[in-house]
Amino acid sequence: MTTVRIGVMYDRDWAPEGLPGFAREVEALGVDDLWVVEDLGWNGGVSAAAVALGATERLRVGIGITPAPLRSPALLAMELATLARVFPGRLVAGVGHGVREWMVSVGAAPRSPLALLEETIGSVRALLRGERVELAGREVRLDGVQLVHPPVEPPPVVAGVVRPRSLELSGRVADGTVIAEGHGPREVETARALAGKGGAGPDHTVTVLAFCCVGDDPQRVAETLQPQVEGQGAWLGRPADQVFAVSGRAGEAADRVHELAAAGADTVVLRMAGPEPVRQLGCLLEALGR
Repeated sequence: MTTVRIGVMYDRDWAPEGLPGFAREVEALGVDDLWVVEDLGWNGGVSAAAVALGATERLRVGIGITPAPLRSPALLAMELATLARVFPGRLVAGVGHGVREWMVSVGAAPRSPLALLEETIGSVRALLRGERVELAGREVRLDGVQLVHPPVEPPPVVAGVVRPRSLELSGRVADGTVIAEGHGPREVETARALAGKGGAGPDHTVTVLAFCCVGDDPQRVAETLQPQVEGQGAWLGRPADQVFAVSGRAGEAADRVHELAAAGADTVVLRMAGPEPVRQLGCLLEALGR
């Protein structure tokens, strides 16, 4: 059976002070990853990652995602390098376009989102490798910037993207691709193909975020997920019944995880919905044989 990493998201609506305890609980359950969110007005992604890393001993922590328009590449590389030096091998850094309306609302909307993302990811990766970066790009300017303390093991920098041109860009410049909630196996295969068209090699990873609710009452599970799938369906431009979710009884939810893995997902990050998320997660892990 296809091997896949299992992660869980610390939902943006959960209070930040609950993050350390949640991180320790899910680490004890045996998940591979904990992913934190950086959406405008919610929590800071780098600071949340630092909290989660400091509270745990083994978990890999992913930042999903930092909006490139809000982050100076030099400062982002400095922040990531600090975490990677203190917690080697335990960080994944996601970078994306950010929600256009949010970027406009803070006066940070770029002229060319594609150029900004490409120049940001390329320069951050180079800085994390310890290189001296000279870049006079369309959106990013770096005049001989170099990190004094680059990480011994540079963390993967992955692109959180949706549209075809951005998926190709991810394959060209990033270590991996992060796919948003609601996308199923067919979209995973498409994302892999587009990243490959952009030049992704065999080491390019695909991480899929997925809404998750586990329970024995199908109607209650559907009602619990309804707000999430309807909201995401509106964002994706598709009916709610076409929004993929890892849901149902534990065995059924495990089957959905295996479908994503068979389609090419290396990591499935679960965004839990409903009461007792840690208990739900434990039931699913047991069904997965973890």
